[in-house]
This record gives sequence, C-alpha cells and structure tokens, in this order.
Amino acid sequence: MADPRFFNSKGPFKLAELATLVGAEISGAGRDDLVIDDVSSLHDANAAQISFFDNVKYKDDFMVSAAGACIVSPKMAAFAPDGMTLLVSDSPYKSYALIAQHFYPIDNDDLADTIIHPSAVVAQSAEIGTGSHIKAGVVIEGGVKIGRSVCIEPNAVISQNVEIGDGCVIGANVSISHALIGNNVRLYPGVRIGQDGFGFAIDPAGHVKVPQLGRVIIDDSVEVGANTTIDRGAGPDTHIGQGSWIDNLVQIGHNVKIGRGCIIIAQTGVAGSTVLEDYAVLAAQVGVAGHLTIGMGARIAAQSGIMRDVPAGSEVMGSPAMPAKQHMRQVAMLKKMINKK
Repeated sequence: MADPRFFNSKGPFKLAELATLVGAEISGAGRDDLVIDDVSSLHDANAAQISFFDNVKYKDDFMVSAAGACIVSPKMAAFAPDGMTLLVSDSPYKSYALIAQHFYPIDNDDLADTIIHPSAVVAQSAEIGTGSHIKAGVVIEGGVKIGRSVCIEPNAVISQNVEIGDGCVIGANVSISHALIGNNVRLYPGVRIGQDGFGFAIDPAGHVKVPQLGRVIIDDSVEVGANTTIDRGAGPDTHIGQGSWIDNLVQIGHNVKIGRGCIIIAQTGVAGSTVLEDYAVLAAQVGVAGHLTIGMGARIAAQSGIMRDVPAGSEVMGSPAMPAKQHMRQVAMLKKMINKK
C-alpha cells in the first residue's frame, strides 16, 4: 500500500468500475461488487486490494497471493488461487498501469487562478497561462510564453523567449533555454534543455568553438528523466518526437532527431546528428556514434556500442553491435573455446 504521507488515493472503487475502465473480463471468483481499496504487489496485497501477474517468474507468488483481485492474461488465469477474482486482460501490465493511475492520478489539476510564489522572479514581458503554478525560487526571463495549467517547481530557470505548452510539469532545478516545448510534457528534476552542443573545430593552436545556433523542439506528451541533458542544435534543431520517453541520466547531442514513441533508458548517450526513427528502443548504457540512423522499431540491448546504421525492426547487441542472435552464437562459441582449455 502506498504511503499516504506521499500519495493521495482516490479509492475505493468497485471492481466492476475498474473492469470497465480497462476493458477487462471479470473471471475467477467473479465478484464484480468487490470493493477495492488500493493497488499492491502480489506478495503484499490483501483481500481488499488488486494486483497484477504478467511475468511467469512470479507464478509461485501469484498462486499463493492473498489479493482479492488480480489482473492476468487469459493463459495465466488457470493458476489463480481459490477465491481470487480475476480481471482477464490481454495486456495485464498496461491494465494495471491504468488502474493505478485511477487510484493515484498525477497531481496537476487546473487551478482557478495563476499562483506565483512571492520569491519567484518573473519578467514583466513573460506570459503565464491561466491556472499555472510558479513555485518558490523560479526564474522566468523576458519573452517567455507559458501555457495553461503548467506547474514549474522550485528553482527552475526558464530563459528568454522559451515557449512551454499547456499542462506541462517542469521539475525542480530544471533549466530550459533555446527551446519550444509542446503540451503535457514532463521534465523531471535537474533536466537541462537547450545547452550548447559539443561542437568545435580541433586545432593544435587551440580548439575553436562552433556557435550552436539551433533550438530544441519537444513535441507533445514527452517525458524526460532526472538529470538528463538535451543539447540544442548547431544549426538544425534537436527534435524530440511526440510520446517519446527518456529515462534519467541520458545525454542527447546536438541535431539529434528522435521520432515518435521512442524509449531511451538510463545512462545512454546519443551523439550529434543521429536519427532515431519512430518507436526505437535504446536500453541502458547504450552508446550511439554520431550521424547514424536507428530504424523504426529497432531494439538496442543494454551496453551496446552502435557504430553503424541499424535497420528498421532489428534487434542488436554487443560492442560493436551486431544482430542479437549472431552475438549470442559468438558468446556461446567463445564459452566452448574457453571450456576446452
């Protein structure tokens, strides 16, 4: 159960309401009138809580769980303990996510009036939309445009002429410059948007800085994790596509183009002028060289080193990266060679 000091539950809800919310079928004990107080894990849930089962590794936990209700796939429903009511869903984890959001919606409710903390510094020429909340220590420079129902958390700095759309959440200590940001974007604490790209001409007499004259364009419904940096373009813009999610501690170089729905996981670095087509996935600690194309739907395994283009739909791993099956064959072959010695 979530700690009520930090999380505000909107429950309880009847199971029938939750089933309708996610389009799931009620099965097992079949109690559609069951009142659900909260979400919880298989291990910790009680008879008034709902959990989910989506990974066969947790089959034993599922079979002895005390949860009153559980979200499961059709093929796993047979393993449910007696007396458990099931919500049968083709996507149990997604259904759980929607139900958990129903209990614990993101707190960015519309305010009747704009609230600006007395310690915030807001330029007279800045435009702040209705219902926005500007918290302590925020600095908003001239020419900034902020949409409706935006929350800017303490000590964020929004540099001149930046534009931020409706419904955004800008975390504590974020800095934004040279950027145009869409609607419903969330930047977690410590994010840096629009800093100088790492561009310079190498010279024995002293490296020469190349002015970074582009912007960062972030489309709607993007999330950027804590302490991630997205550099502005050198001339072309750096562009993050709609619905892409970027984890903590990621570095996005200048001129990078990220398509729709991409996933970039922690400690990944993407060098300048690389293109990620729609729905590409980069797992943790991937390194991508510059001026490459990662094709639509490609999946890059953790700690891979990408030194050439990756075709659409492919799965690669290793450093240098290669098709995943080829990499696994090479690992198996090397293991056999070592064991023979």
